[in-house]
Amino acid sequence: MNIIETQNLSKSYAEFHAVSGISLHIPKGSVYGFLGPNGAGKSTTMKLFLGLTQPTGGTFTVDGMQYPENRIPILKQIGSFIESPAFYGNLSGEENLDIIRKLLGLPKSAAAEALELVGLTSVRKRLAKKYSLGMKQRLGLAEALIGKPPILILDEPTNGLDPVGIHEIRELIRSLPQKWGCTVFVSSHLLTEIERMADIVGILNHGHLLFEGTLEQLKSTAIKKGYPTDNLEDTFLALVDADNRQSERGCMQ
Repeated sequence: MNIIETQNLSKSYAEFHAVSGISLHIPKGSVYGFLGPNGAGKSTTMKLFLGLTQPTGGTFTVDGMQYPENRIPILKQIGSFIESPAFYGNLSGEENLDIIRKLLGLPKSAAAEALELVGLTSVRKRLAKKYSLGMKQRLGLAEALIGKPPILILDEPTNGLDPVGIHEIRELIRSLPQKWGCTVFVSSHLLTEIERMADIVGILNHGHLLFEGTLEQLKSTAIKKGYPTDNLEDTFLALVDADNRQSERGCMQ
């Protein structure tokens, strides 16, 4: 069963097509790795799911609910971490989370649980403006995780983390479907991390979906096309490069 599906979803800004008719199928209880170069349309797609921008074409459903008719019920299903998280610098990490907890009507224990999950319990009383970049990333994750939403949308969640922190967040993300039964839709430039955590991947380039499937299916596709298959990064680069060359040929004709 797919918890999120898109049908020819598109977003254009004047003559620029940020997302061009993509059809995604995100299975319930999976970790879905969303890949693409800078400017490919990954963040725009995530913003569409969160109602932060409106589609110019196509439709999508979340847990069987159609957007925009069910916008509010859809948003209640989703925890998100998009771009750089924003905090009140003069409040502690705990106080920042408590604001969200109250807005969502969650019990007092919810903030403590989220801080524990991301490893910030020991610095929960520290002012957010005194957090390191890595701590701020963790606090952003805690905001997404609070209340244990059934769907998590995470855009570059390991930015600013050291190797130990990256490993910890990867293991946390990997554990969430089994621990909570939640679905994680995650983008990252660290392809080795996606390779280690994702059940299924979607590869986007210039707003077009180049591939969607399991890593094994990606490997099979790459073999048929004569692309390298030693690791996800080499396969990804080959797919994107081939698409770029095809686009250039199309522009020259």
